[in-house]
Amino acid sequence: MKQDLQQIQFIFTQDTFILDEVQIYDKASIQSYIDSYNQDRYQYLYHLGFANQKGLSLSASFLQLLSESFVDTLLHCSELEIARENIVVEADEDTVEKLLHSVPFVIGSEYINATWIKLMYTHLQEVFAKEISSYQGSVQMYIAEKTQNLQVAQRIFFHLVDYEEENYPFAFMATYATKDEKGHIRHKPLEHALKEYQNDRKQLITLLSCLNKAAKVSSVIGGFMESGEMFHPIKLTIKEAYSFLQTVPEIENCGIKCRVPNWWKKKYSSIHLDIKIGDKEPSLLGFDSILSMTPKLMVNGVALTQAEVKAMLKEEEGLIWMKGQWVEIKHDKLRQLLEQMKNYKGTMNLKEALQVQLDTSDNDPDGDVLISNGKWLGTLLHNLRQPTNLKNIKMPKHFHATLREYQKSGYTWLDYMGKLGFGACLADDMGLGKTVQVLAYLESMREKQPNAKVLLVVPASLLGNWEKEIQKFADHIDYHIYHGASAKVLNEELHQTISFLNITTYNMVSRIENLQKVDWDCVILDEAQAIKNPLTKQTKTIKQLQAHMRIAMTGTPIENDLINLWSLFDFLNKGLLGTFKEFQTYTKRMSEELDRNGKLKNMVSPFILRRLKTDKSIISDLPEKLEEIKYVNLSKRQSVLYHQVLADVEEKLHELEGMERRGLILSTLTKLKQICNHPDQFTHDINYLPKESGKFELLKDLCETIFEKRERVLVFTQYKEICDYLDDYLATIFKRRGFVIHGGTSAKKRTEIVDKFNSETYYPYIICSVKAAGTGLNLTAANHVIHFDRWWNPAVENQASDRAYRIGQKKNVFVHKLVCKGTVEEKIDALINSKKELAESIITAGKASWITELGDAELMNILRLDEGVSK
Repeated sequence: MKQDLQQIQFIFTQDTFILDEVQIYDKASIQSYIDSYNQDRYQYLYHLGFANQKGLSLSASFLQLLSESFVDTLLHCSELEIARENIVVEADEDTVEKLLHSVPFVIGSEYINATWIKLMYTHLQEVFAKEISSYQGSVQMYIAEKTQNLQVAQRIFFHLVDYEEENYPFAFMATYATKDEKGHIRHKPLEHALKEYQNDRKQLITLLSCLNKAAKVSSVIGGFMESGEMFHPIKLTIKEAYSFLQTVPEIENCGIKCRVPNWWKKKYSSIHLDIKIGDKEPSLLGFDSILSMTPKLMVNGVALTQAEVKAMLKEEEGLIWMKGQWVEIKHDKLRQLLEQMKNYKGTMNLKEALQVQLDTSDNDPDGDVLISNGKWLGTLLHNLRQPTNLKNIKMPKHFHATLREYQKSGYTWLDYMGKLGFGACLADDMGLGKTVQVLAYLESMREKQPNAKVLLVVPASLLGNWEKEIQKFADHIDYHIYHGASAKVLNEELHQTISFLNITTYNMVSRIENLQKVDWDCVILDEAQAIKNPLTKQTKTIKQLQAHMRIAMTGTPIENDLINLWSLFDFLNKGLLGTFKEFQTYTKRMSEELDRNGKLKNMVSPFILRRLKTDKSIISDLPEKLEEIKYVNLSKRQSVLYHQVLADVEEKLHELEGMERRGLILSTLTKLKQICNHPDQFTHDINYLPKESGKFELLKDLCETIFEKRERVLVFTQYKEICDYLDDYLATIFKRRGFVIHGGTSAKKRTEIVDKFNSETYYPYIICSVKAAGTGLNLTAANHVIHFDRWWNPAVENQASDRAYRIGQKKNVFVHKLVCKGTVEEKIDALINSKKELAESIITAGKASWITELGDAELMNILRLDEGVSK
């Protein structure tokens, strides 16, 4: 059963949570849970709070913790029994902080904040109100039917407050919840109950029955009951107050809520051992930096001297007033802390200082030892987590891009990480410009260290895109691409000369053996999720590369799998998360001890920079629709076919005139565009192997990232014949099938598709022919648009993109236009973008007829394939 419940996983969104249908399997043992969620998600969430279910997934465990905290808050409301459905339940700051610290590594965890938690409380309150309003019995009976482990708070409250009188420094009063003449709930001193219920002895006995239970667990309360003082305000001595405070948990178990001074509730009066690590800046930076440890006995932020500690050991146990505050003295605890101080004198390196934060709760269950960051270390980690605090460094002289503010912070952060010698993960959302930030960093490095050696590892589908970006933004960077030849040839090339930037693919790293012989100044992994599996040969080979600085780029939420997280950090900062076995041991208890998630996040967060397209406070200047061209290289087969078509048209071109010439040109354009899509579209084969098309491989890279966040995408093509093949391909990537809309799709069917796609049920994609889906469809559930092939009419493309970018769209829309590098696609795109009058003529004509009027030489220049662009 435990294995089955692990399947039930949830995705968090900006304002709710949804079942991750991709993870669900049709098993009878979990179907009842799924049915319950489908019937009413918030009722499902509410009942999780009573279930005490074990063996849940991390996301479900968090929802259970959230619901349990709501139920606990609800049942501690002393007015609950009389307020019933009108009760108002709010999460206090401590509860919110605890929940936020327990948010697990799952999809959408970045959306969970204080506002989100309070919204869930509102939904849960509505469920309770609905159920209790139709329940005939008492709230206690209602709760008892759900569980025997919980009880409703009684209507009585105990209050202990500071009281400024030397012999009686505390005051005690009991109150109860009741309704006034207007029906409003009020808390009144308990003595008023004697008058209110003077004619209803049964009600009075019911109200006061919990006092007898409290008297059994607290001698102070027992004394008040015997003397009859319980019904009046009482002045307490220090001993009486301390005795009461020690029994608060037992009293609250009797159903009586206790309000006590904050210094006791927050344990400010408790003496603890505080170890400050890294007060002063070390002489050397990096994980081997030696940091000092300074242990002190503290109480509420105030250090105690040896003399004060010795004096305390002579005092009677209990509360004493010193240094302007109450301090609790326990002799055994004091002696134990003094002994522990000896273990924390000396030094530790930075890596150990970060790692020790994971184990403190296991070694110190009472929380008497607090390990905190000293001034230097605290400032360092704060700056890494909040790079906007870093002063932006000067942009490189020969860098040709104007960065947005968040991109400048990213560039500055990478530079800062490089100086510290830390591995850095740039994990910005897709479309936020990770490449341009890294290029700014590389150009800065080149200007400072022209002889540096950098290795960039990318998926093969992104080679063309990187090359274009380098030429556009950092054309002074000397680069060489190690791809498209035999391993023997590439090994020899690397042996003979090493450029500043050396680019290769993941597949080639294990084949180019000389890569392991270079002492790299920096190794960069783009789409770093490629090393998420620590057991593959590819991952192991990449981790053997020698480098002073390591950068991982990924738009995929690395939180989705903790093993992926460990593998990534094993590359970036080896040893920080321990060995694989140590990490597995730590994470095994995460679903039962969710605070371990918070400790792990706190540990890795300085090394991960992740900005979200939904965060307007960070990305205030991001446009609502962001368009980018993605350049891909042709595969070898595409390149061969492309050359064959060109040779054929060049031979016939000068022999034809008029309509025949125009017909040849238009048919040639169609053939070349088909080849750019996939060779099988041109040859009318049915295999459609992804490796034979640069676009297919890039489509996979884009869609894998979209899938990881369970976002949705529209894929546009002008060719109906390729739609079904794209559908089959995307279904394997998204692990479920989406929809196809083309000219043959009936109006009724289109309406059904639109309704399903825009529903909460996860349908990841629609493949649309441009003409069929260019108008009349509202597809705002998608926040990604991919133009698989180009229409060469900006108006038509924009009209298609606006199926997602229109009224009702609540997210930023990212439009990705795929262009085969060096082909007719790139050249015509460049013409459209550079010649306004040409673009206007295309818009007016709506056709590619303008190209048929070009001369032979100009036409062939557009059609011809540039050299060195195939894989």
